[in-house]
Amino acid sequence: MTSNIPPDAVGRRILFNGEYGTVLYVGSVPPTAGIWLGVEWDNHQRGKHNGTHEGIQYFKCRNPTGGSFIRPNKANFGVDFLSAVKKQYGLNGDEHGTENEKDMSLVIGRRTVERVGFDSIKERQKQLNTLNDVSVDECAVSFAGPEEEIKKTCPNIRRISLSKNLLSSWMEVIAIACQLENLEIVNLSQNKMKFPTTSLPASGAFYKLRVLALNQTGVTWAEVLLCATEWPALEELYLASNEISVLQRPIDVLQTLKWLDLSDNQLTDGNQLQLIANLSRGQESPCFDMQDHSENLFEQARGCGLPGPSGRSHSNIALGYSEMDLSSGHPCHWRFYLSLERLILSNNGISSICFPDVGFGRKTRMFPSLTHLGVNGNRISEWSVINELDKLQSLQSLDCRNNPLMDTDKNTETVKQLIIAKIGQLKFLNKSQIFPEERKGAELDYRKKFGIDWIKAGGNQDPNKNRPSEEFLAAHPRFQLLCEKYGAPEDGELKKEEPFSLKHQLLSLTIKCPDKPDQKPIEKKLPDSMTIQKVKGLLYRLLRIPGSELKLSYESSKMKGKEFELDNDLKPLQFYSVENEDCILVRW
Repeated sequence: MTSNIPPDAVGRRILFNGEYGTVLYVGSVPPTAGIWLGVEWDNHQRGKHNGTHEGIQYFKCRNPTGGSFIRPNKANFGVDFLSAVKKQYGLNGDEHGTENEKDMSLVIGRRTVERVGFDSIKERQKQLNTLNDVSVDECAVSFAGPEEEIKKTCPNIRRISLSKNLLSSWMEVIAIACQLENLEIVNLSQNKMKFPTTSLPASGAFYKLRVLALNQTGVTWAEVLLCATEWPALEELYLASNEISVLQRPIDVLQTLKWLDLSDNQLTDGNQLQLIANLSRGQESPCFDMQDHSENLFEQARGCGLPGPSGRSHSNIALGYSEMDLSSGHPCHWRFYLSLERLILSNNGISSICFPDVGFGRKTRMFPSLTHLGVNGNRISEWSVINELDKLQSLQSLDCRNNPLMDTDKNTETVKQLIIAKIGQLKFLNKSQIFPEERKGAELDYRKKFGIDWIKAGGNQDPNKNRPSEEFLAAHPRFQLLCEKYGAPEDGELKKEEPFSLKHQLLSLTIKCPDKPDQKPIEKKLPDSMTIQKVKGLLYRLLRIPGSELKLSYESSKMKGKEFELDNDLKPLQFYSVENEDCILVRW
């Protein structure tokens, strides 16, 4: 029975009846006879105990019901990489192939890679030799196999998906990768591996690696930094669901990183972000367009089952600092470089984010090229966090859904407009594009909404008397800028907060047709949540004019002579700051 047990069984990953686990004990369990394997299961409901039998602790589990004993002949310790590839791609030693092999293909992301259908073993071997994309997900791969065999058989592999296999050690990954000198993209997600705790000698295995996924592998950030010395060209790193709670400052590693996914971890302290704020390439870089290279690379990443960019910017050159003391904020010298552009921090329990190197209304030196930030599913509830995000000099896209902040107003559209007004350079919010007219409407309404607070805090339409308090400016860093952009709010524009009720939601409006003097004005009460499209539908019934031919605008009762277009059918009246006694102008 012991012949079925590998000499390095303890620590190895196994598969048994569709369940994955890690061997933590090999030996006898009295009073029973024979050898047993003590296994901690990934699915804790699969186990029966915590490694204890009749009062004796044979191994320890993180969960009280995560362990059990099984016989060695029940455990699948996996196969070598090349055996899995040959089986997956039809080279199984059968000269005539399988019964339906000519109709079979392998789909990797958007790619379809033929894996069988060759007329002879020789042709199959030739196909393996030319393979670029390989997917052996859930194929029980546990080790590299005979030395140099991978290099001899499929030396041209550039992209590998190895998710949910039985790889138990990072050293086995190196043993595979060092035989593939053109390797660019690797997906190792859902392999619970042991990573090195000390620096490794250089292997050169990953010197061309651009994209790496280590989701659900149990890796820590400290272990990432130790391994990263071998990733000199890495651009995308996926580390979701690894229970990472502590970050450290990268030193001479991850300097080419553009995309970092830390979602579904335990980074509850937003100040941890300051430790990775200087992820950048410490060398002079010429200004060149990487669009063609980037698009090609991301298409390849999707082919290996990795997520691709949405609304990704190809403007990768940014003015920043290559060396900086984050506590003081003083740069050592200026330099152009490529640096982190996308950071995903979803579902971490983050409640605050702060960039302490600058005060309100100024741009931070941290994350100088960050264009996209994902913080959805966290615990952000304070508007001060949104004010801090406005300090990011390149931020164009923000995803902040499913945070308490989004529920601070009964109308989610109101919250959205406040965020748009507070972050001046934002172009996408929660995956929706922000159009110029939407930004203008949000900023104008913000200016009206907080105008009274501004006056109470010392604000004044007269620039010589305009001295709002520090407290107001800290809460509304962009207010002064909006006054410069649109002019200080006039007395007639200032909004007073009204109790929430249907009565206060109804607007008393006058509907006029300025080009049709014979048409009498119509008085109507409309809800402020009514969309322009529905207003057109109402006017169609009143005026018998097709809604598609109508052009709407409105004149404010407080700003006579000024006319504002209602040009987006999907927006409600409140989006355009339409108020009581205003006049809707209808043309066709």
